[in-house]
Amino acid sequence: MPPSSRPWSDASCFRFVRHSYNPDTGEAQLVYALDDGPELVETLHFPGAPAPEAAESRRALGKALELLHLVAGVSYYKTAIPPAMDVDAEDSLAGFLERLYVEGLAEFAHHNQVELQGRVAFGAAAAEPVPAPRLGLPERALVAMGGGKDSLVSLECLREAGLEIQPVCVGDSELIEATVQAAGMSLLRIRRRLAPDLAAMNEAGALNGHVPVTAINSAILLCAAVLYGYRYVVFSNERSADEATLTDARGRPVNHQYSKSLAFERSLRQQVHKRIAVDLEYFSLLRPLEEVTVAERFSGLHEYHHVFSSCNRNFHLDGKRIAGRWCGDCPKCRFTTLALAPWLSPAHLESFMGRILLDDPAQEAGFRALCRLGVDKPFECVGTVDECRAALQSLAENPAWRDAAIARRLVPELRGHSVPGLQDLLSRRGPHCIPREILDRVDL
Repeated sequence: MPPSSRPWSDASCFRFVRHSYNPDTGEAQLVYALDDGPELVETLHFPGAPAPEAAESRRALGKALELLHLVAGVSYYKTAIPPAMDVDAEDSLAGFLERLYVEGLAEFAHHNQVELQGRVAFGAAAAEPVPAPRLGLPERALVAMGGGKDSLVSLECLREAGLEIQPVCVGDSELIEATVQAAGMSLLRIRRRLAPDLAAMNEAGALNGHVPVTAINSAILLCAAVLYGYRYVVFSNERSADEATLTDARGRPVNHQYSKSLAFERSLRQQVHKRIAVDLEYFSLLRPLEEVTVAERFSGLHEYHHVFSSCNRNFHLDGKRIAGRWCGDCPKCRFTTLALAPWLSPAHLESFMGRILLDDPAQEAGFRALCRLGVDKPFECVGTVDECRAALQSLAENPAWRDAAIARRLVPELRGHSVPGLQDLLSRRGPHCIPREILDRVDL
């Protein structure tokens, strides 16, 4: 495709054209454009075509859709990163969006060698929004499911607490549905279809890379909470999401997991309470915990061990890219192995992962990256360096694992590094946004 037919190549303005929801079909549309180019139309389908009846609920839905429109635009803005945007937002919303686009696209900017600081600019409007209402939402929770150990631990914590819960996902993953079926529950599935032209633009050379998908899914589930009537929107992000993947040449953190971080969670909550509803609660249940603590808890949930997967090659909008549940050769597979090894035997891990990665010398470079032994962490949703080092160190004291190839090779390299004790990490609790009425009921 010649440059003249690529409308994004020299775009000067990113346009948030319109957003809408059709209660007859349950379909929402988010429409964008670059300059006066063709419209990029993303669609979402909410099953059952829910429609709020009360005027305040309809207003809240409008504000939730507006927020989703602005957040999801990041997927299309990145194709050209034009210097102007045609939307005005009050100061607090503009600041939230600018940080999301800059921090959430930091990995994208790092790999594409582009500068977003000072380029992303949402125009600030003078007027503040009308204060958000109290909707009287029912005391029940939408629990975001990802197919991995974290959301299953959250599901069981909330179920044991006696809270009414509804597992929910965005997309068509059969694997996520299998984990929910193993829990004996039904899955609410919201379908998202990216603008059809986006793939063609990427193939033709538009800028591409990682986007803060958790931010987008969070905004989708906030709309769902208003539509279906749920007070709580629960994610399962741990403390590890706050650790930067690396520091760039200018000394700035680049965090693959920014939209899973506490900073993002707090800022989104502020927008929800200011713009949508004061009694709509968005939070991560696992935020106080370390990844290794979640792994310890999951190790006892045997009913899920042969149906879950944390391998991201299973989870793409266009479908899974491997035959089984684990590819056996990616950062997520390695981290899952390392996090669960202190609590499970090699034979049990092999029974559901298919391989014993810790006994495979070919995996050394990948485990070395997790522990930041001479190389940076991978751009993936994995635990902190301290957690990886602590888990690795613990294997040296575990008769079942101490002779594994990776343990024998890398444990000696931990000498000279500050490595926390695994038990110290298990007892540590950090800051969070869990509402008091939930915190008092769950066992964290």
